[in-house]
Amino acid sequence: MSEQGDGTGRQPYQYPQWQPPVPPKKTSPAAVVLITASVVVVVVMAFAFLAWGYPGFLRGPEASADGAWFTTSPSSSSPPATIASPTASVPPPGGRAPLPKRTTPLADPITCAYPPAPGTPAPKPATPPPDGPAPSSGTVPVGLATSAGDIGLTLDRALAPCTVVNFLSLAKQGFYNGTSCHRLSVADGLRMLQCGDPAGDGTGGPGYTIKDETFPELTYGRGILAMAKTAEPDSGGSQFFLVFGETRIPPEYTVFGSIDDAGLAVLDKVAAAGIDPSKPGIGDGSGPPKTPVTFTAITTP
Repeated sequence: MSEQGDGTGRQPYQYPQWQPPVPPKKTSPAAVVLITASVVVVVVMAFAFLAWGYPGFLRGPEASADGAWFTTSPSSSSPPATIASPTASVPPPGGRAPLPKRTTPLADPITCAYPPAPGTPAPKPATPPPDGPAPSSGTVPVGLATSAGDIGLTLDRALAPCTVVNFLSLAKQGFYNGTSCHRLSVADGLRMLQCGDPAGDGTGGPGYTIKDETFPELTYGRGILAMAKTAEPDSGGSQFFLVFGETRIPPEYTVFGSIDDAGLAVLDKVAAAGIDPSKPGIGDGSGPPKTPVTFTAITTP
């Protein structure tokens, strides 16, 4: 039916067509049963969560062997702490980390190779050791005389025979004499002093590379001596780092010896002085140490 005008030329309002109200649907008996069952399940689950998820509701809190409680703050936004493997131990203050060991010993001797490094020429070229066999047993004492104090090392051929041969070769050539340790880190999870770069900025090497001698059981901590490298595998050369505290890094860096107590005391002194803010770092909180560490001589057998 159409609407008629009111004689003024205006069109009347249009209203929606009226519809009779629809009576509400009755809930079926099956739906009532389903809803009731769902409510019961929710109540049971909530009760179980409170009973077993919260100590003190129906059970006492679990304690450690020495009676201390283990708690975790639900509001903490920090990442979880690294959990040590069963074979790893945390050294006490002033102590040292255990030297890692290979589960399967290397062949003795083992064959080593030292190929040329790709890229730009080395800032201080060195003669690589000859390719060929190297012993994988025994240790070698080395003394580092530095401007900050003497640091004694014990190189372990069973851990990294080719790396030990390389380090001894560079030391006997006088490669490290006059070089300085360019990077100190005192951050949680990375406490070490990095040395062995003739360029002094973390980019230098001897002009050749050495193969990584790593294994899954490698761990790092106070007293450990390890090789530095780039992000690429088998890219080490002359740079190494001396660990004086907790260091949580993946097992990608060759461990080839340990640091003596007198050397750790020197590293503690250097670490206590901190990083020199007037010199550029690499953006991760590390940088040149405020106390210079320059090698003046290295003694080998």
